[in-house]
Amino acid sequence: MLFKNAFLKISAGILSAFLLGLFGTAGYYSSNLPDHITTENGAVEFGAYPNLSADYIADDRAAVSLMGTIPVKSVAVDRKEPPVLIAGGSPFGIKLLMEGVMVTDMGDVDGISCPAEDAGIELGDVITHADNVPLTSNKDLQRVISESSGNSVKLRISRGGQELTAAVSPIYSEKDEKWRSGMWVRDSIAGIGTLTFIDKATGRFSGLGHPICDSDTGELVPLHSGEAVPVKITETKKGQPGSPGELHGQFTGLPMYGTLSGNSGCGVFGTLSDTGAERLGTSAEYKLGYRQDIALGEAYILSTVSGTEPKMYSAVIEEVDYNSRNASKNMIIRITDEELINSSGGIVQGMSGSPIIQNDRLVGAVTHVFVNDPTRGYGVFAESMYENLIKN
Repeated sequence: MLFKNAFLKISAGILSAFLLGLFGTAGYYSSNLPDHITTENGAVEFGAYPNLSADYIADDRAAVSLMGTIPVKSVAVDRKEPPVLIAGGSPFGIKLLMEGVMVTDMGDVDGISCPAEDAGIELGDVITHADNVPLTSNKDLQRVISESSGNSVKLRISRGGQELTAAVSPIYSEKDEKWRSGMWVRDSIAGIGTLTFIDKATGRFSGLGHPICDSDTGELVPLHSGEAVPVKITETKKGQPGSPGELHGQFTGLPMYGTLSGNSGCGVFGTLSDTGAERLGTSAEYKLGYRQDIALGEAYILSTVSGTEPKMYSAVIEEVDYNSRNASKNMIIRITDEELINSSGGIVQGMSGSPIIQNDRLVGAVTHVFVNDPTRGYGVFAESMYENLIKN
């Protein structure tokens, strides 16, 4: 009898632990699943979680369960034919003019004080107006400050999505022989990225996969206007653990690919010119892969590490966070292609935007490299990039 009681207690403990484990797993899945998905044919499946299944509980809602028995989450379902995308992989140059000017540094004027800092201005602030004059360049601000004669200059500022005002009282610099505000500003940015896709139906494009941010402040750069221009990759600095690699290139001077109209958390967006459509619009076409279509396992990226033409390289998708709150870090990929690893070390700066292809769908884009392992990095959902494209 004692043996039987002991056996029952042990069995009950094992069962309890098993059930706790199952419900803990269900909780993990619940936190990693989105509240809403879009599907092409009505099927609700999650490629990275094959042990999950779903049953419709309404025309537009499905209940997801673990092994068909343990409830996980209810998700809203939208049925929509995915758009046809022309794959990118080509490098492009970015010329971006800011909406206003961004404060990148501050300092005392002739060792006296810093008028900008005294006025409450902070690094990363975007100054859009000075004495009601719209600012589109550094020279615009310098002219207003120089003509102030030391009188207070009213500034209109954008900071973290809020509109603020500040009053700066310039100091006359004996050294420079002009009125100074004690701040350094930037009005434009140039760089290299990779085109992700072109929407075949509209001729609009998306690239980079992450926002363009100021190198000094880390703040997202507000876009006033911009161009996507042809670029030729002249050299690839190979990445090493602890030292990211980088694509080096030069603007070719040929007609621009198109105009830029948006800079968001998951990339830049714009519209192709006739030249851009002729040059870039003949690549392979893929349907958009919705986020839940992405599975762990084999994939490919399209990228250019020399010249102007993209090549396809093998990779593996290692992790997917369907409910990721980070706009540009939705999955982890690992480069497996020996040719790419030998030439670049894996992922390098400038490859951001390289499209990720899986199961004949364009599912994402490369966004970041892991500093300590250049064969691995983050990717963004192509679905998120497309959603931002149609909003901008």
